[in-house]
Amino acid sequence: MQNISANKLKENLMQSIFFLSALASVVAVIAICLFLLLRGIPAIAEIGFFDFILNEKWGPTNTPASYGILSMIVGSVYVTAGAIIIGVPIGLMCAIFLAEFCPPVIYKIVKPAVNLLAGIPSIIYGFFGMEIVVPYVREYFGGNGFSIMSASMILGIMILPTIISISESSIRAVPCSYKEGSLGLGATKEETVFKVIVPAAKSGVLTSIILGIGRAVGETMAVVMVAGNAVMPLDKIKLLKPIRTLTTNIVTEMSYASGLHESSLIATGVVLFVFIIILNTALSLIKSKSVRN
Repeated sequence: MQNISANKLKENLMQSIFFLSALASVVAVIAICLFLLLRGIPAIAEIGFFDFILNEKWGPTNTPASYGILSMIVGSVYVTAGAIIIGVPIGLMCAIFLAEFCPPVIYKIVKPAVNLLAGIPSIIYGFFGMEIVVPYVREYFGGNGFSIMSASMILGIMILPTIISISESSIRAVPCSYKEGSLGLGATKEETVFKVIVPAAKSGVLTSIILGIGRAVGETMAVVMVAGNAVMPLDKIKLLKPIRTLTTNIVTEMSYASGLHESSLIATGVVLFVFIIILNTALSLIKSKSVRN
């Protein structure tokens, strides 16, 4: 009887610890949301929603001051789209290779390399971009090298671990009966992989892509070092031109901003936070649709 009571006490204690751990995550999210909303929404209201979102002129120190972030929103979209174009095909093909075609000897080399890629700090990616990618773009494509293309190439590399790891796990999770049934009907291994297994794993693959997009949208340090960090008018935004994204705008000016300028940077964070919420919502919809199917 005494042992049963002791075990019950331990069980209740562990349940309390787990609950507090989960509660801490929820409280942290709520605290961040409240901070952004309480500091950012008044700035948007003072500037004007349309002037803030749809104005492409950013000049907090000008007279009169202007607080438009449209060019930075477009810059973030361009850079993220470039990262998707580069990273998604490479990441997905690598995941398929690791899950279905990779010999064990090579797998022991490639898989740790992918994991190591995920652990490299952003600043190292930035140094790599400055020393390798920027000169390459300058020499073979033109411009000064600090551009949307350079930032997209770096972000395309940075999102690879997320896409590869989650996609590989999703592909491996497809029941063996799918493969056996397809091969039994006379399909080749390649046809089985691309027409049966990968479509069956589409929920996990799309999840990896959305999480990769989230990583690309929120990246700061590497983009600061290779994108050029210039606010460009919309008609001058080109693939080989410098650009400033939402994240780089915050980190560049927050150190000396004050008053409405500081509040407008926090409001920029609100816009970025909304983007992340949209991505997470899309992820939830994809998962729920997959479960229904």
